[in-house]
Amino acid sequence: MLLKNFATALFVCLATAAPTSSLTKRSVSFAWGSEKVRGLNIGGWLVLEPWITPSIFQSVDQSLGIVDELTLTQKLGTAAAYNILKPHWDSWCTFTDFQKIADAGFNTVRIPIGYWAYSLDSGETYTQGAAAYMDAAIDWARGTGLKIWIDLHGAPGSQNGFDNSGHKVATPGWQQGDTVAQTLAVLETITAKYAQAQYQDVVVGIQLLNEPLGSALNFDTIKSFYRSGFDQVRKVSDTPVILHDAFVSPSTWNGFLSTSDNGAQNVVVDHHEYQVFTNDLVALQPWQHRQLVCNNAASYASGSDKWVVVGEWTAAMTDCAPALNGYGIGARYDGTYPSSSYVGSCSGKSNVNEWSTDFKNDMRGYIEAQLSAFESHTQGWIFWNFKTEAAHEWDAFALLDAGVFPQPLTDRKFSAICS
Repeated sequence: MLLKNFATALFVCLATAAPTSSLTKRSVSFAWGSEKVRGLNIGGWLVLEPWITPSIFQSVDQSLGIVDELTLTQKLGTAAAYNILKPHWDSWCTFTDFQKIADAGFNTVRIPIGYWAYSLDSGETYTQGAAAYMDAAIDWARGTGLKIWIDLHGAPGSQNGFDNSGHKVATPGWQQGDTVAQTLAVLETITAKYAQAQYQDVVVGIQLLNEPLGSALNFDTIKSFYRSGFDQVRKVSDTPVILHDAFVSPSTWNGFLSTSDNGAQNVVVDHHEYQVFTNDLVALQPWQHRQLVCNNAASYASGSDKWVVVGEWTAAMTDCAPALNGYGIGARYDGTYPSSSYVGSCSGKSNVNEWSTDFKNDMRGYIEAQLSAFESHTQGWIFWNFKTEAAHEWDAFALLDAGVFPQPLTDRKFSAICS
């Protein structure tokens, strides 16, 4: 997932000057241009995030300062970390989950994975073993009719400093030393296998890197990295390549890896939509959250020469989920986050069983506004996250079971919110 102090959205765009006919040469089994992406992120599985599975972090000695996947191994050692991770990998996501996702009408899953699953050449302290589960997920997807985006979610040194990159750090270390080359080597391993034609019935996109923090990195180096990663995939097949927008407007990427750029095709720009990571946003009333969805749509969907898919978004209107802002860090909503002011109590916000009918209706309306805006203005969306231990504002399964997330996905309880 994408824990950052950004309210903008992550979307996906297929590079072409004429989106309606851009994918005529594609081989992947997905009808881009006519079929909407309707997906769930499989977060917290192959890359740990403390707010998704807090029990893992609560179970260790709190004096050790374990706050992410890197420090789990650094503080406990590989053997002890593996004994924690292996049962988690085995149980957090299973075929049963994929079946539930498919039965609910979703067609896509985006699966984050860290570079360390494939290489430890960086010398950073991670525990390996996650890579085999990508193969399991592909088998499950094939058996349930789902499509997969493989998402490299963490790079050596951290591309953004967020704990969801594997390493929570004040300043991103990616681009220093050999980290870019190490990342490309990992992508080559991923591409050499999963971009092959025999996987194109399931793997419909390979994301080169999740959320590189453009404001803290060299932008030209990001572009060079993307071009090299694209070239690696094209040496194997025409599988779509997904680029995160680095927190700039998708239209900023116009002309880059587009049909006007040496005929590049099947390129996707990924941009994420959240309304909880600033003091002003968590202070909005529910109707204001819904209105902001409508007002924002053109800002990311207009003027791009690529397809746009909202690759991460949430039902949350608060940042109350424990550890959402980092393990041991409070929330803006209740004023426990540094330099924030009290808006309201976080009590009960993370448990659907404690929500009032009004709160459920407000959340349903917010979800519907986003679904309608995303499907009207883009090629689709992928909700974050498929499930959590105790953060139901972000938990698709909990929201589905409670009747808050529409079923079928096209069902609308409320009249159109965006004109």
